[in-house]
Amino acid sequence: MLTACFHEYHRSMNVTAIRSSLLHCLRDPGLSGDASAVEYLPDAITLVRDGYIENVGPAEALLPTLGQGVSIDDQRGKIMVPGFIDTHVHYPQVDVIGAYGTQLLDWLSRYTFPAETKFADRAFADTAAAFFLDRLLENGTTTASVFCTVHPQSVDAFFTASEARGLRMIAGKCLMDRHAPEALMDTAETGYRDTKLLIERWHEHARSLYAITPRFAPTSTIAQMEKMKALSHEHPTTYIQSHVAENKAEIAWAAELFPGHRSYLDIYDHYCLLRDKAIYGHCIYLDDADRARMTAAGARPSFCPTSNLFIGSGLYDLKQAIAAGNVVGVGTDVGGGTSYSMLRTLGEAYKVQQLQGTSLSPAYALYLATLGGAKALSLDDKLGSIAPGKEADFALLDPKATPLLARRTAVLDDPLDTFFALMTLGDDRAVAATYANGVCVHSRPG
Repeated sequence: MLTACFHEYHRSMNVTAIRSSLLHCLRDPGLSGDASAVEYLPDAITLVRDGYIENVGPAEALLPTLGQGVSIDDQRGKIMVPGFIDTHVHYPQVDVIGAYGTQLLDWLSRYTFPAETKFADRAFADTAAAFFLDRLLENGTTTASVFCTVHPQSVDAFFTASEARGLRMIAGKCLMDRHAPEALMDTAETGYRDTKLLIERWHEHARSLYAITPRFAPTSTIAQMEKMKALSHEHPTTYIQSHVAENKAEIAWAAELFPGHRSYLDIYDHYCLLRDKAIYGHCIYLDDADRARMTAAGARPSFCPTSNLFIGSGLYDLKQAIAAGNVVGVGTDVGGGTSYSMLRTLGEAYKVQQLQGTSLSPAYALYLATLGGAKALSLDDKLGSIAPGKEADFALLDPKATPLLARRTAVLDDPLDTFFALMTLGDDRAVAATYANGVCVHSRPG
């Protein structure tokens, strides 16, 4: 269900001034965390008009400038951050999150494919889309790159629900014409035709953006890969999303199915699916040449720590990716991932890097989930920081949401230390409210 604040706002689209603390990145702080790249205002006003941020600054300076018609939403004690950006997630996997005991290829056949067959039913897809989006919003996530199923109606259900909530979302129909249950396969021709119709219907409609979506190379024939190449050329402003180099068995299988390629990533490159606005989940086992090629092509990796740990795929080397110039985003990868919370996902990202001798600073973690995620999705002109002219998507974090957080965050008067505590100890309870397009779309009771 949409929250009460959503309906209340739509009854009266007034200019609103939100008073809170504010924490966001002005630029890339680097892995070690350049504090000068982060702006913190302990008492700020964020002025929102018609879905955009009109002004932001210290409350002392802005309060006297507000007109009589401007209502003030007093959220002192909460920390405003840009809405979190999830660069890789599957909405049809809401019912297989936390499924026990397998690695990638078996996990797909045992859990994922049976769950996705249910999305042939539009009513089921509608219910699942609403549930999924409400989970994102209660965790402060306002934008995501989302996989639907092979069924066109699953895309219609998703974008209908996301547009009802005023969200900027990227999504697309999976393309699979082999190595899947018959009920989940299209053909090269039907996949091409359905995708074109969906692009025409949804791409750049309201805040929706379409992604050409091969599930991964092993589930598409050469004929289908050629059709996706055509789609990429015919619709250059669309996104592309898929998986690559997640699991060693998957890599070996792709090499058998597509012989003669230098690497798994090279398969996508051969079919012109490695370009700007292409997002590839996982990217664990890329070599230096692959990482350099991603940078040159403008494609972006999505680091999915909870999924990589839960399915046992491996440890992503963030330091190596950054050194290669990759623009990295973070993905929950639900349902292989085990939480919709970007805070919890960042906490696991920190642990994955610790195992490799790298410290993920809280400044860079904040960046990955906000401005860095926006850059990975080529949306940093619209999202990722709280600045005039940007779309008004943000979350309000509560550092006293639980007794543990309240005690821990009282230790130091340091906003980045507070954010680090939130990402290591927090979850959906730490998100007091979520705003999308200037509208409160979630508020935590109490």
